[in-house]
Amino acid sequence: MKEDFYEILGVSKSASAAEIKKAYRKKAVQYHPDKNPGDAKAEEMFKKAAEAYEVLGDADKRSKYDQFGHQAFEGGGFGGGGMNMDDIFSQFGDIFGSAFGGGGFGGFGGGQRRVKGSNLRIRVKLTLEEIVNGVEKKIKVRRKVQADGVTYKTCSTCNGNGQVTKITNTILGRMQTAATCNTCGGAGQMIDKRPSDADAQGLKVVEETVSIKIPPGVEEGMQLKVSGKGNGAPGNGIPGDLLVAIETEEHATLKREGDNLHYDLYISISEAVLGGSKEIDAIGGKVRIKLEPGIQSGKILRLRGKGVSSINGYGSGDLLVHVNVWTPKELNKEQKEFFEKMQNDDNFAPRPEKSDKSFFEKVKDMFS
Repeated sequence: MKEDFYEILGVSKSASAAEIKKAYRKKAVQYHPDKNPGDAKAEEMFKKAAEAYEVLGDADKRSKYDQFGHQAFEGGGFGGGGMNMDDIFSQFGDIFGSAFGGGGFGGFGGGQRRVKGSNLRIRVKLTLEEIVNGVEKKIKVRRKVQADGVTYKTCSTCNGNGQVTKITNTILGRMQTAATCNTCGGAGQMIDKRPSDADAQGLKVVEETVSIKIPPGVEEGMQLKVSGKGNGAPGNGIPGDLLVAIETEEHATLKREGDNLHYDLYISISEAVLGGSKEIDAIGGKVRIKLEPGIQSGKILRLRGKGVSSINGYGSGDLLVHVNVWTPKELNKEQKEFFEKMQNDDNFAPRPEKSDKSFFEKVKDMFS
């Protein structure tokens, strides 16, 4: 079972953003590869702390984690998991401050900064069946990668650091500031030889098939991340990420509400009086349900576990069948005579029992 992100950083769930950042910096310095050369366990702890901070350090991701837990991050998740050292130093290197040489940004011991390529965004439309069961999608993506034969040389402006230092005289004394190198854009490298099919950064566009694992229970608007499948970066940079926005297709007969599914079942007056059985749509095929004689319109039949799998791993929702008795709008002479005779029949007079809940009580039960 995956460790809790709060426990990894050693903070409570009510910790402030500043407390989370401070806790991460402490863990990162403690397990930094420069401080623990060749220590595989320390490296693993370093990665775990970075993964935890990637989620808890972002207000939106933290909110989703608090609500859905680790299940929200399966198959790429909302941003966590699968981080490597390049990801960590690219995204969070500046958090180490001057604890390690060269500002500690972008490498084992600082120095040269590694530029990250831009992210790509796509939308994936899922059927209700795919949402319930989870699915692996293979999507064609056009992304930039380094062209074959391109070579780079060290930037002469920043000497490969990706940053230039500027000293300014102020009334408070001499102040030193660092800024991204305008010549190389922070990559620390410049194009030396560029093939004819490459752009000014040495990149070319290719079409690639990307496999995306989508966990059961995702919802409209959720965003998954496939690390390293965005646009590439020049030189020794690392590729960006592929961000996948989830869209859902409307089902013909089933409506989703959270982890529950709803189905409107229409039956005739004779079926309501005599009872019987009916086949209804469910995910995975038809399901036969029993109708008790005398069933009332508005009755809700609950099929447990036939809904959507919870994205936080806590089982599945239910399929709620709403019974609606259909009243014919036209009758022939014989049918009309029958119902006219029944108007004064005591057996046809409404006699709701305490177990027959009102509409408002049913709505209250559904949302309680």
